[in-house]
Amino acid sequence: GGRRIISNYCAISCTLGTYVGCFSDDSREKTLKGAVFYDLRKMTVSHCQEACAERAYTYAGLEYGAECYCGNKLPVTIAKQEECNNECKGEKGSICGGVNRLSVYRVEELQAGAKRRRNVIYRGCFRAPENLTVTFPASLIQSNLTVEMCSEFCSKKEFPLAVIGGPECYCGYPTMHFTLHDSMDRLFCSRLQNVSSMAEVPREENYYHVYQTPVQDTRCTDRKFLTTKSKVFVALSSFPGAGNTWARHLIEHATGYYTGSYYFDGTLYNKGFKGEKDHWRSRRTICVKTHESGKREIEMFDSAILLIRNPYKSLMAEFNRKCAGHLGYATERNWKSKEWPDFVNSYASWWASHVLDWLRYGKHLFVIHYEDLKQNLIPNLKEMVEFLNMTVTEDRLLCVENNRDGNFKRSGARQKDFEPFTQEMKDLINSYILTVDEALKRRNLTGLPREYVPR
Repeated sequence: GGRRIISNYCAISCTLGTYVGCFSDDSREKTLKGAVFYDLRKMTVSHCQEACAERAYTYAGLEYGAECYCGNKLPVTIAKQEECNNECKGEKGSICGGVNRLSVYRVEELQAGAKRRRNVIYRGCFRAPENLTVTFPASLIQSNLTVEMCSEFCSKKEFPLAVIGGPECYCGYPTMHFTLHDSMDRLFCSRLQNVSSMAEVPREENYYHVYQTPVQDTRCTDRKFLTTKSKVFVALSSFPGAGNTWARHLIEHATGYYTGSYYFDGTLYNKGFKGEKDHWRSRRTICVKTHESGKREIEMFDSAILLIRNPYKSLMAEFNRKCAGHLGYATERNWKSKEWPDFVNSYASWWASHVLDWLRYGKHLFVIHYEDLKQNLIPNLKEMVEFLNMTVTEDRLLCVENNRDGNFKRSGARQKDFEPFTQEMKDLINSYILTVDEALKRRNLTGLPREYVPR
């Protein structure tokens, strides 16, 4: 890790990667469309380079002083050096691209250090699809093949899946022919690799280990604003902490359009939610996030997706966010302070009134339960997308499923069997759960998920 420290003190000339040049960001011919993130306040050249190296990309491109793009192919069109003239938001005197112009760096030298942090995720043992070469566009046969060799080969070619069986390595995407929905016992894969002569195993019964490479599945990452203003003004409504950000990530990647928000949240903008900066009434976004309740706030919308989550989980998630931001956890001191019971007392009733108000004043509602979405992503997401009057290919939905968590899942040390709710709090929350459950059923909607309705 010594190199990282030095980089903070050295002049721009010795940034870690090698500067390649200023290029035009041609939206039709995007080559750097791997991992993408923005930082309006703190973007630096090295921050972007490290992020791309860590995800196994060769090139890092910076644009508008605040946006970072990664890929393995250089952009097509070279631009004049002076057209890259936007100062990096987090680094005085250094250049991070320009308007539709990318400052591109080669970051291969960084990869040795990044390799240690890079994660290859085991997805399971799967039966091979009928036609291997159609399903997997790239392949490699090598005698002492390792997971690392195959993953690196597929990463270079920008494929999110590395598929390994004996000396064979294939690269591809999850598709209708290879959905990754029915994994086999690991034994199927290992048994086959120990068979000395392949003749004993019928060829069509081949099983392969599948790994997710660090590269992003880019079939569903391109997003844009609506080109004509939407006729229907749709809310994506939820109580805070109910997974609204996650639902937006899914909707944006499934439809290819940005979602908007009734609020402006810079940290979400930096994570790629460009609709945050758009005025919420612009009608250029496919739906608009809101936590509001009350007649006036609800009647502004023509229709709404109402996302409901277990209040115990919502309250904890929102308290974590209040204390430590979108990705952090509240400390033990926070939970033991007077703040927590006060929070529960005021927020628990709001969890209920939020749903009740939308049921009462909402014009055209689609109710979705966070737990159902988590459990059964594709069918539920498909319904949400249809409610938004969009049609989406199965392959695109599989891509969304492959990138399902995006980059904003709380991670790290949360206390395992942590129970912050007193009996008194539970009695209060349970009474609200029953009220909401009854209200849903009265409207002939599915009640709350059984897992959290008190018996």
